[in-house]
Amino acid sequence: MRQVIPGLNPATYRPSFLHDAERRWPETNCYVDLLIEVLHAAGHEPAAALGFTVAQDFEGDHFTFFKFPTADLQRLYGIDIEELAVFDRLDARVMTQIGRNRLPMVEVDAFYLPDTRGVSYRISHSKSSIGINALDPKKRRMEYFHNAGYFMLEGADYDALFPKQDEASGLPLFPYSELMKFGRSAASCDPARTARCLLAHHLARRPKENPIAAYAETFAEHAAALADRPPEYFHTYAFNTLRQLGANFELLAGHIDWLGVHGLRGLERAADAAGRISESAKTMQFKLARAMARKRFDGLVEMLAPMVEAYEATMDVLDAKIVPELSYKAA
Repeated sequence: MRQVIPGLNPATYRPSFLHDAERRWPETNCYVDLLIEVLHAAGHEPAAALGFTVAQDFEGDHFTFFKFPTADLQRLYGIDIEELAVFDRLDARVMTQIGRNRLPMVEVDAFYLPDTRGVSYRISHSKSSIGINALDPKKRRMEYFHNAGYFMLEGADYDALFPKQDEASGLPLFPYSELMKFGRSAASCDPARTARCLLAHHLARRPKENPIAAYAETFAEHAAALADRPPEYFHTYAFNTLRQLGANFELLAGHIDWLGVHGLRGLERAADAAGRISESAKTMQFKLARAMARKRFDGLVEMLAPMVEAYEATMDVLDAKIVPELSYKAA
């Protein structure tokens, strides 16, 4: 079975340090986690590309579902991501791209992903992004990146993810799919400088207002709505708010640390402040779970005030240390 990234074995695969179990948020969101592992497996350092996290915003009811910008991947690694047109059997389209040494990324139902055993597998339906590194339609077997690792599925799970198309009705609907092209353009010869340029670009386009302060202003409305929800709704709400906020700023702290290792000094206070946001978001998530069970949300909004201050501290240091005249085009 041909692999796009050769030499990988689901049984022995070692994830990126960004998915270490000891981190505050070992997983972030399915798309970022997927690309972290693909970059890692392909021999790149994903921490270099995390400058975009500085631009996260509060979108009125959730924090930005943050994703690697394709332009950043092009500049750092020479990698392109494009939409994959699916107009016939999905596995046939996937095989075509694997044959061209391109890695297909597909939105699938986690109900059929055995790596989510105990969470979604054969329990609940939810969409999630996977990267298909190897496929064997005859043996009904697939090796894939998902969340924080590299896995294998086969048999009935394969059949569920690659169903036959009903020519009369057009069902099932084709999933949203992309493909990753390696070596489309030259990778950066100076990743540290390129990363600094990209961070300067994203710093300049960050929200004009403190997004955590904006969340704090609406939290009373959120709490009132949550009071009418069953406790199980906690996971859905927390994933789109506190988890995206906390995971985003843990990755930003990691990016700042990486820049420090690669010669950019004086950013320790920014990394520490970003880490405090991440830690506080995790603590607040635990307390929110208990609050939803009790239907009492007092004391939670007050937890956001130190996070608001930590956000300002992070940005103040970055504004002072990341040279504004670093050109995005120079990356």
